[in-house]
Amino acid sequence: MTPTQATLYTPEAYLDLEINSQERHEYRSGEIIPMTGGTPNHNELMSILNAFLRVALRGQSYGIFIADQRLWIPEFKIYTYPDVMVISRPVQLQEGRKDTVTNPLMIAEVLSKSTKNYDKDEKFAAYRSIPSFQEYLLIDQSQFKVEHYYKAQVNQWIFSEYKSREDSVNLSSLPCEIPLADLYDDLQL
Repeated sequence: MTPTQATLYTPEAYLDLEINSQERHEYRSGEIIPMTGGTPNHNELMSILNAFLRVALRGQSYGIFIADQRLWIPEFKIYTYPDVMVISRPVQLQEGRKDTVTNPLMIAEVLSKSTKNYDKDEKFAAYRSIPSFQEYLLIDQSQFKVEHYYKAQVNQWIFSEYKSREDSVNLSSLPCEIPLADLYDDLQL
C-alpha cells in the first residue's frame, strides 16, 4: 500500500473554501488543516484574558480579537486563527482582503494536548517573522502555567514562566498585568 499524497491548495483556493465553510481551518504551505473545537477551560481562559485586555486597554489605540480573526503570515504561507490577538491600530489587512489581518502586536494561545508542540515551536517561529509581533503568551488549560515571551531586540526573545497562583504576568508591549489567580479563577484544573 502506498501512502496517499495530500492535496495542496493555493492561498486563493483556501480562502475561497474558507469563506464558505461552517468550520475554521488553518492553511499551512498548501495544506488545509481543520481546527478542533475548544474545551470549556480553553474557552473560559480566552474569555477571561479578553476581559483583562479590554479593561486595561480601554480608550487606547488597540484592537483585541478572539479566535475568529484570521491572520496571514506571508513568509511561512500560513493563515491561522490565534486564540487572542492584540493589534495596534490602524488594523492592517492583507492586500485585497477585508477579513485577514497582518499586524499583531501580542498573541496568546491556550494550549491543548493536540496543538501544544506546534504552538510552542513551528507556530511561534512563524509568528516571529511578523515585524509588528512583540509578545507571546502560552496558557496551559490544565494547570497554573503561563509561558511568556517578549521581544527584547531583533532575534532576541526573553522567556518567563509563571506557575503559582500568586504570580502575575506583566505584559511588556501593553499596559496590562494578569494575575494567575484571576486568570484561572473557578476553572476545573
